[in-house]
Order: sequence, then C-alpha cells, then structure tokens
Amino acid sequence: MSEPTEPQEPAAVEPEGDDVQVAFDVGELRGGARGAIEAVLMIVEEPVTDHALASALELPVEEIREHLGAIERAYNDGQHGFTVRNVGGGWRFYSHHAYAPVVERFVLDGQQSRLTTASLETLAVIAYRQPISRARISAVRGVNVDGVVRTLLTRGLIIEVTKDEESNATLYGTTPYFLERMGLNSLDDLPPIAPYLPDAAVLDELVNEARP
Repeated sequence: MSEPTEPQEPAAVEPEGDDVQVAFDVGELRGGARGAIEAVLMIVEEPVTDHALASALELPVEEIREHLGAIERAYNDGQHGFTVRNVGGGWRFYSHHAYAPVVERFVLDGQQSRLTTASLETLAVIAYRQPISRARISAVRGVNVDGVVRTLLTRGLIIEVTKDEESNATLYGTTPYFLERMGLNSLDDLPPIAPYLPDAAVLDELVNEARP
C-alpha cells in the first residue's frame, strides 16, 4: 500500500502571447517620464491622446500633460528639425515649420505624391459641406468627380458616412487623418468660406438642372 503524498500546488503558468506585459518603473528609466513619452511619440503612426499615454506609463494625466507641454516648448526653439504638437485630438512629432522649405523641396522632388488641384478642390467642398453626395460635389465643381472621390477615399482623407434617405446616394465626410494632415484639431478650425459655397437648396437646384 503506497504512502499518501502531500498535495502539490499547481505550477505557475507563464502568460503567453498578448497576455505578456513588461513590468517597469518609468522613474527608473534614464530619461524618466519625459524620455518615455518621447519614445512612444516617436513610433506612433497617428496622434496619441494624453489619456492613452497616462494609461501606458501608469502616470496621472495631469503629470503627462505637464511633460508634453515641456517637450513641446523644448523642441519649438527652431534648433531642431522637429517639434511636438497637439493636432487631431492627440500628440505626435511633426517637422518644424522653420524647415518647411526643406520638406517642400523633398516632396517636390517626387519622394511623395501630391494631391492634384482637382483633388484639393473636391476635398474642400467635402470638408465644408459634409456629409455630401457626389452629385452635389459635381454641381459645385461643374465636372464629374467620381475618379477624384475614389482617389480621396484611397488616400484615407474622406470616408463614406451614410446614405441619403431620399435618394439613397452615398454621403461623404472627412476623416481624422484629414484633420491631422491639415494641422487642425476639429472642423471648427477651418477658415470661414461659407459665403463662397452654395447652400443645400441651391445645390439641389444645380443637381436637378444637371439631370437629363
């Protein structure tokens, strides 16, 4: 008859995959919280909020905001080619405006494709009159805009927002990426040009006139 054995505690199971989290104390890092924030901002592809930074670094939001303000002031002296800005509802590194001629030269040399005049005009109509259908955009510009709208969708600058209840036409609006590229926090920051664009009633008349 075998001797009874002592109950053994189950062996600890190491978390795998996405459950693994690296434990660290921001205060022990050489650059402290400020260096940690800069490291995160360096790798983000879109603006990150102060709340997201506070959650990741396990620090109070107010402390994160103080560090962000200090970082912004430190890099805004024109001696650096970049700065930190709060744009599109979050923070991110951007090239400094003092070096705009250099960046422009790089872009004009063909390193990055630019929007055509037709695309910019169409984007402006959508930005100021969204949500808006292709027919209304065409009525404002006086030309077919199907190809241009497809280009703006591909670039991520606009998105299909909803359907018009009466005509079932797709209505388009701008995206957060549009705000980021334009350096805006919200659509309220767009300069006022309403007097230069026809209102909804006039647009409907133009659309009806254009129909065969």
